[in-house]
Amino acid sequence: MSDVLATAGLSVRFGGVHAVEDVDLAVDDGQLVGLIGPNGAGKTTFIDAITGFVRYSGRVELDGRDLTGLPPHARAQRGLARTWQSTELFDDLTVRENIEVGAERPSFLALAAELAGRRSPAGEAPDEALELLDLHGIADAMPAELTQGQRKLVGVARAIAMGPRLLCLDEPAAGLDTRESEDLGQRLRQIADAGTTTLLIDHDMGLVLTICDQIVVLEFGRVIASGSPEEVRRDARVVEAYLGGASGQATEVVAAEHDDAGRGGRT
Repeated sequence: MSDVLATAGLSVRFGGVHAVEDVDLAVDDGQLVGLIGPNGAGKTTFIDAITGFVRYSGRVELDGRDLTGLPPHARAQRGLARTWQSTELFDDLTVRENIEVGAERPSFLALAAELAGRRSPAGEAPDEALELLDLHGIADAMPAELTQGQRKLVGVARAIAMGPRLLCLDEPAAGLDTRESEDLGQRLRQIADAGTTTLLIDHDMGLVLTICDQIVVLEFGRVIASGSPEEVRRDARVVEAYLGGASGQATEVVAAEHDDAGRGGRT
């Protein structure tokens, strides 16, 4: 597999504070990679940096091409799509029309296909994004009629309709109940299995441990662990950073969240 995203020495400073410091991270083609850590670890800042919304030092490559100096819209045209923690939909447009907004990029779609060397599997048309996320039943609904879980899925579908090389999801399960989070996890796994390379930030440890291929853990802007879900959930540094103590009991909690999550994805 080749790297779709690769960062080297990525750092972001706000005044004298290092929000992200010297982060090396790679996301292989077709993988679903989780980026986790406690509040203030630098996860959203990392996505802000690679998508061009904050200044950074270091190097960011998409499909081996350096993105240095490119503004957010140019990075989107290269194939970087993202969602935000707050899912903003156009209230006067139907679900289908909201998703069509993301697909209104004919020149981008052609460039994305060229960069990928293949047709985007997740959807060059809104109907494909609707089908992938099982949203056909609410395609003509207005945003005000949707549950929070449905709004999150529409936001993901809109990003997918762009046909991205890398889909960055920032806290898509925030505010969802257990059933909605389980459904979202299944859909995200399906998106990755359909070929869309995905970088996922979420605080739902059970969700991330169950559906991701690889996990990277940040604390105070630095990578403290990376590897498979099995490796990460047994790492004492992760237990201490995420749960506030490296006791055996805390380790058992992390293990239980993975074993009993029942998300319907990979275990």
